[in-house]
Amino acid sequence: MPHLTVDTPTGPVTLTEEAGAITAVVWGAERAGDHTPLLHEAARQLTAYFTDPSQGFDLPLLVHGSDFQRAVCAAMQAIPLGETRTYGELARDLGVPAQAVGQACGGNPIPVIIPCHRILGASGLGGFSGGEGVETKVWLLRHEGAGGLLI
Repeated sequence: MPHLTVDTPTGPVTLTEEAGAITAVVWGAERAGDHTPLLHEAARQLTAYFTDPSQGFDLPLLVHGSDFQRAVCAAMQAIPLGETRTYGELARDLGVPAQAVGQACGGNPIPVIIPCHRILGASGLGGFSGGEGVETKVWLLRHEGAGGLLI
């Protein structure tokens, strides 16, 4: 599958494309892969986000996984920039246990673009599977202006 690595303030991030959609965002550099116009656009938007998060993302995404995984990803995408929700709030909205939402957030294949970092635990940050874990989550939240609760 075509992929492209982008240097970001949180470390190198590799974008993967499949069937005309972004399917993965993974921290770490990959060896050179086929570059496509979509990957170059995704890299441009990711770089713009790290300069100014209000730029947002407008990319075709393909979430591999169950209907539930896709529903949780859609719910995360609906969270506005600078805001957060708890696992419990998303669980209530979806009618499922909070633990299931936590597992789906941890399985988000397209972090940052699908903002799983905006999901917090009831009494703490919760986890984050990308970059340096919770430190990357804190960085992203502060970058988006949601970090006031973390200071």
